[in-house]
Amino acid sequence: MASLKKLAGQTMWYGLSNIAAKLLNQLMTPLITYMLRRPKQMVDYGNFSMIMACVSMANVLFTYGMETAYFRFSSTGSDQKNLFQTTFTSLLVSTFLLSTILIYFRVPISHFLQLGTHSEYITWCVLIIGIDTMAAIPFARLRQEERPRKYAFTRVAGIFVNIFFTSYFIVYSPGEVARHPGTAYANWYLQQTNAGFLLLANLAQSFVTFLLLFKEWIVFRFRFDAALWKKLFIYSAPMVIIGLGGMVNETMDRLMLPKLLPGTPDAGETSVAIYAANYKIAIFITLFITAFRMSAEPFFFNQAADKNAPKTYARVMKWFIIVLCNAFLFTALFIDLWKHYIPAEYRQNGGTGVVPILLAANVALGIYYNLSVWYKITNKMYMGMIITLIGAVITLVLNFAFIPRYGMYACAWATLAAYGSMMVISYFMGQRYFPVPYNTKKLLAYITVMLVLFFTEKLVMTLTGNIALRLISASILMSLFLLLVINAEKKELRNMPVVGKWIK
Repeated sequence: MASLKKLAGQTMWYGLSNIAAKLLNQLMTPLITYMLRRPKQMVDYGNFSMIMACVSMANVLFTYGMETAYFRFSSTGSDQKNLFQTTFTSLLVSTFLLSTILIYFRVPISHFLQLGTHSEYITWCVLIIGIDTMAAIPFARLRQEERPRKYAFTRVAGIFVNIFFTSYFIVYSPGEVARHPGTAYANWYLQQTNAGFLLLANLAQSFVTFLLLFKEWIVFRFRFDAALWKKLFIYSAPMVIIGLGGMVNETMDRLMLPKLLPGTPDAGETSVAIYAANYKIAIFITLFITAFRMSAEPFFFNQAADKNAPKTYARVMKWFIIVLCNAFLFTALFIDLWKHYIPAEYRQNGGTGVVPILLAANVALGIYYNLSVWYKITNKMYMGMIITLIGAVITLVLNFAFIPRYGMYACAWATLAAYGSMMVISYFMGQRYFPVPYNTKKLLAYITVMLVLFFTEKLVMTLTGNIALRLISASILMSLFLLLVINAEKKELRNMPVVGKWIK
């Protein structure tokens, strides 16, 4: 119980910081989408979504699993100072080389992404990726040393910087430029696109975040332990494939959608904008998954040597799934409210309909992240690589086959199929190599009830268009699930400090 309380506390801190950061970040979604509602502006938002998908994939190559390797070797008694210097040096050298190559080829890359003459956007992207890469080990150090408050402050401060510059460029500057035409800033501003302004806001965030980590990286000295690095790289190399496969599953649909969808390029970019905006409505599940991953990775490694580790992992999984089910229902049942998170222009062509599918996909992804502990602590990273590649193949094949006919819905269903397959495969392989006594029947029961309640609400929505009645129905169904959890977990809830006094 003590270890679970510690994980809960760490998750709370990382959760609060990530929830605060993500919520602040997500506030920019309605800000951006409500400000960029005209057709050309929606194309800009689609371009930005595509660019950031590429940035996410490039981040995997730049970090090549060193963050996870840092956690793994920190928990095995390696010299912490030597470990930090070696991993930071490795990332510094590789980041410089990769950045130089990408900047050299910025013009053909910008043409491929249909950015016109704005090859400088590629340079800005490379700077974002490079700075974020150099912040990876300092952030990992904060997590390993269990300093979530500093972690939280740094993350949230960076988001505030992003919000400031996004607001300045998108909200304030159009009026300022109109009032003062002909100035140097006005001339520069009119030559840019909204996608470029959003990139600059992200670049400012990355730069400030790295500066706030000053005390963590100022101790760096250019030292390189070749023997240690070899061990680190052997462990982390499969993480590149795992990470790239994960990015294929997460972002490739936004790159394939405009290329495979029939119609004009602008129509394709608009579909990307609609899909990307609705993707963000799945915020509550992604918030918790992100918070959990921040705290769980070092926790799982530290617990690995404990003889009771499998039982601990099983209990973590149970409560993890309970929270995921609540997050799914909280979003899917009240979609009549959440859909106003984005303007009507981003809900056209049935855009909101992909939200429940993507929510279910994120539930499967969250469970997969929890299950994946087995191949990390048993040093069978190649198994994780195989599972991720299977998911990536499913993503590519289904998107390629069905996007031309079903558009963004093909993207959503392909995401669910990929994550669902990875979850099932990881479970059965994990039970073979690192058995964990999951209460499978209870876990499946929670997921089944979640789906039954969701489809019940869907039936109500088809029978009545009255929003008040639909919200009442959603509230009743949500309450039923909470009561089910309280009744099923009554014994364990009674032992929890805050909740226990309310459970009889």
